[in-house]
Amino acid sequence: MTEPPVTTGAALDEAAVQKFKASLRGELVRPGDDSYDVARKVYNAMIDKRPAMIVRCAGAAEVISAVNFARIQNLLVAVRGGGHSVAGKAVCDGGMLIDLSTMKGMRVDPASRTARAQAGLRLGEFDRETQAFGLATTLGTVSNTGIAGLTLGGGIGWLNGKHGLACDNLLSVDVVTADGRFLTASASENEDLFWGVRGGSGNLGIVTSFEYQLHAVGPVLGGMVLYELSKAKEVFRFFDEFSHTCPDELSTLGLCVTAPDGNRVIAIAACYCGSLEEGERVLKPLRTFGSPLADMIQPMKYVEMQSILDAGLPPGQWHYWKSNFVRSLSGDAIETLMQHVATVPSPLTALFLQQMHGAASRVRPTETAFVHRREQYDFIIPSIWIDPADSEKNIKWTRELWEAMQPFVEQTVYVNSLGDEGDERVRAAYGVNYKRLAELKIKYDPTNFFRLNQNIRPSA
Repeated sequence: MTEPPVTTGAALDEAAVQKFKASLRGELVRPGDDSYDVARKVYNAMIDKRPAMIVRCAGAAEVISAVNFARIQNLLVAVRGGGHSVAGKAVCDGGMLIDLSTMKGMRVDPASRTARAQAGLRLGEFDRETQAFGLATTLGTVSNTGIAGLTLGGGIGWLNGKHGLACDNLLSVDVVTADGRFLTASASENEDLFWGVRGGSGNLGIVTSFEYQLHAVGPVLGGMVLYELSKAKEVFRFFDEFSHTCPDELSTLGLCVTAPDGNRVIAIAACYCGSLEEGERVLKPLRTFGSPLADMIQPMKYVEMQSILDAGLPPGQWHYWKSNFVRSLSGDAIETLMQHVATVPSPLTALFLQQMHGAASRVRPTETAFVHRREQYDFIIPSIWIDPADSEKNIKWTRELWEAMQPFVEQTVYVNSLGDEGDERVRAAYGVNYKRLAELKIKYDPTNFFRLNQNIRPSA
């Protein structure tokens, strides 16, 4: 089926809009309202779009109502949980933004070690609730990220080696489909939909709440070890060797960042989620390697570990990212990285190599829609700058580094690190599961109503 034509805000039936507004417990925000410019902002300042209306839903019933109204009015729809997507898919021009960010209800059941969480929660908010009971589940590594988009795309985080991805810890979801139905999906109910939402990145409907399996997670042994930039080749080689031999309880991250004193440094971040005594033994090779500038690894609360990268990925700045998965780091790959770091135009720009391994890598590629099940790193070039006038040179530098790295990376990409890069890259994000997802799209969204995402078109 073809996508329906889109109605602009100017063509809306005002009487219908007022009737819809009167039915809401939440807020309907429109251009000209005092809160409009704040309500339409997302994480990436490069994204500057103006929806005709923003529906700040108070609950699932209003999500259903918003979907039905948008479908009847032929409105383009964007969906926002945390709005953290660098591609800016969480907002649109001229259509309806269904905003879930005020839906923050959550209940932890410590007896069954489960949590039911609404889609507006962010990682930090979720973690604070579960850690009150000494529990956690895999989520991302930046506390400002929304749980919804992160989980629907897979969800690589500090606990992935021991407990798998965020989507691997889903027990059920509540979903509003394109025709306004409210469905629960789990391993025993609407199983095909449950398969698709675990990595399908919002293509099949709006998930209004998530039920997660939780795990006992006490204080972790975590933090960073910093090294001089001149030691990059030795440090990255050590990082690669160390990461490939670490136990499931340990997850690592290699970085090139700007230190508080303004100098570029290489860092290895680590999180050990087992006993602190065993963690000291496991992390000893890292803490005794070379001559670090600083060793900041220490026992800490898990919520503290979840926020150690926050300062390096601030909201409200200009962001342009490129990414691929990479299996290992050769000397030539490291040399290529460092040649480009020497000319980086912004001190806020970083390089990340986030480890995915252990339990996350041992799931069959077709068991969930998230397909990339192997020991690897999510290699990300998050370019970040403050002045819009610097956009051209920052984007140019990022693309040049990414292209130079292509001989060393996998031709696959983590959907949550993907920008607005076209159909070929979308297919690389879903891999061999793309065909099955396209078939599910026919069943649950035949008109591609939910198309502001890393989009899977309905397959005939």
